[in-house]
Amino acid sequence: MAKSFSINKLLQNQVFRFVLSAGVGFGVDVSIFRLFNNVILNRPTYTVFNVVVSNYNISFTLSFFAGVTVNFLITRFMVFNESKLAAQKQFFRFLFVAIIGFFANYSLFNLFIRSLNFNPTAARVTAALSLFFASFFIHKVFSFSLSLKRNHGNSEHHKPGN
Repeated sequence: MAKSFSINKLLQNQVFRFVLSAGVGFGVDVSIFRLFNNVILNRPTYTVFNVVVSNYNISFTLSFFAGVTVNFLITRFMVFNESKLAAQKQFFRFLFVAIIGFFANYSLFNLFIRSLNFNPTAARVTAALSLFFASFFIHKVFSFSLSLKRNHGNSEHHKPGN
């Protein structure tokens, strides 16, 4: 007998909720990137603290941290809500991972633009997607201190001995 598709079943799946959370954060990130890169920052370079910086690198930095903030809030309340860690500790761990992710994304982003001649928006999307899957496991284990042994197919909490 075939299993019936149910949105409720899908929403009970932790991996799906993480993909949804990351997708919303990613949407915020790319939208803010495009807004700054294509509309607000209309010069090719800016001087920031006596350093000349491209408009796309400024846009990348602003959009990345806006996306991380949205992603943290959704991930905390919808994905790994069974975590017993204090919210402040979760946020600082999430931010720590995000900062490492920032430099990995930044490196890929600039590689795609400078070496492979990608359009900045396409480079932003490609860099982010390249690192997506590692972030699920890192955030689950490190940011929210949850075991990888948990069954991702349902929303029951992990019980000692299971």
